[in-house]
Amino acid sequence: MDDELKKAVEFHGHLCPGIVIGYRVSKYVREHYPRSEDEELVCIVENNSCSVDAVQALLGCTFGKGNLIYKDYGKQTFTFYSRGDGKAIRLYFKADLSKRMDKLRGRYFQGKITGEEKKEFEALRDQIMQHMIDAPDNEILDVREVDLPEPNKARIFPSLKCQECGEGFMEICGRTIKGKVVCKECYEKML
Repeated sequence: MDDELKKAVEFHGHLCPGIVIGYRVSKYVREHYPRSEDEELVCIVENNSCSVDAVQALLGCTFGKGNLIYKDYGKQTFTFYSRGDGKAIRLYFKADLSKRMDKLRGRYFQGKITGEEKKEFEALRDQIMQHMIDAPDNEILDVREVDLPEPNKARIFPSLKCQECGEGFMEICGRTIKGKVVCKECYEKML
């Protein structure tokens, strides 16, 4: 395991196929762009899987800096926009993980797997991860340049105090209901 993969695993907490996917995506992007210290590189992710942790750890695209944008499409797809040159690339992780592993994964996470199936699942998972680490980029990644308008930079909004619970929240997230300015959480409770 190289240092970059170790860094992603340390950030995430364990080695898994999702971290390896994010590692391979990040490794490819690092060959074309430097790590983002601020908002130089923006990543739009189309999933909220383990792979996104590797992107955060290795590329510096994070929710906190505003250069990680989440779109809930359920795809292992990552679009990177470079503010330096105004170009964007879209990476789709196209490798087909094992169908047998998918069947076992459901039983594994439900706790309904036999000891023999667990060994088979873990061996398949290890083989798949090693293949993903070793495979050439063109075998596992579909990469193409895309036209993308420059994403907005992160903004800091004033804080307001919820007139229902008393907690502070970003002004842009406020709602008005029953004559009060409230946070989204209280708004949903008051509907």
